[in-house]
Amino acid sequence: MSSARQPAPPRPTSRDVARAAGVSQATVSLVLGDKWRGRVSAPTAERVRDSARDLGYRPNFAARSLRTGRTRTALLVVPALTNEFFARVHTGAAAVAAEHDFGVVLYPSPDGTGPARDPFASARAALDGVIASSMATDALGALRGADLPLVMLDSDPDGHGAAAHVNLDIADGMRQVTGHLLDLGHRRIVHLASAVDTWTFTVRARALRETVSAVPGTVLRTVTAPLDVRAAREAAETVLRSPGPLPTAIVCDDDILAAGACKAVRRRGLRVPDDISVTGFDDLALATAVEPELTTVCLPAEQVGERGMTALLDVLAGRPADHRDLPVRLTVRGSTAPPPAS
Repeated sequence: MSSARQPAPPRPTSRDVARAAGVSQATVSLVLGDKWRGRVSAPTAERVRDSARDLGYRPNFAARSLRTGRTRTALLVVPALTNEFFARVHTGAAAVAAEHDFGVVLYPSPDGTGPARDPFASARAALDGVIASSMATDALGALRGADLPLVMLDSDPDGHGAAAHVNLDIADGMRQVTGHLLDLGHRRIVHLASAVDTWTFTVRARALRETVSAVPGTVLRTVTAPLDVRAAREAAETVLRSPGPLPTAIVCDDDILAAGACKAVRRRGLRVPDDISVTGFDDLALATAVEPELTTVCLPAEQVGERGMTALLDVLAGRPADHRDLPVRLTVRGSTAPPPAS
């Protein structure tokens, strides 16, 4: 004997939420559309949210999109998913988006920092705005004609075309790590710089150069390498094979480059930090996976994502975005020490 299939329970509506919360449907719309401030009291807004959660109510975004022309979807463009920093940026952006019933579509440039095709047949119809890392700028080419609000992360604040910028105080981070090495007594320093030509790495190089130039007798040499452990090791090995005195410290633009530099030092039969100190930048999980653990600059990646999504929401609502730089801090670990006695 077969039993009849029970019909699915009806989907809760905004009218059900209004009835449960003891408010009007207009109030429900204001609260769940995040337009309640100044029009609905905070306790009432909380009661509406609680009622919606208890009922399992989810707004009909398809219908809302037809009414408002908004899809409540943002595109986050990053250079590569393999980079932990950008995974953490996505975590922060997605958390803020969820609080405002927004979705985040993550789009990595297929070639890391190279061009990428438009991920949508019609970006303007599918998105409300774009959040993008400066390292993936070329990937935005197909979207620039879509007339979408753009929030740039870690990019030139004087650059044009973006509605808002979210930056870390990268220059201060490099000043902190360089000052740490100079205070330890290092005067022969190599800068293992990223071969990626972007604003953030230009700022790091300038801050390092300016900080070193303020201390007489300090010698700074720069070599570049792609953001790859093997390439960084090979670049550092070339420096260590060069004639003349060895450097006493290698300042790296990134923890990945620093890992390569540490390998090069060991392959030369030297020790980190007894013979050569090595510093990184980013404070990725890699920084504490290597031995000795890296002295590096900690960047609050989740906050970058949070601030980026908040800035996009501000732009969409016609509010001024927060343009203050996010602070960074030096984390001193075992890869730095005073230079060996001459």
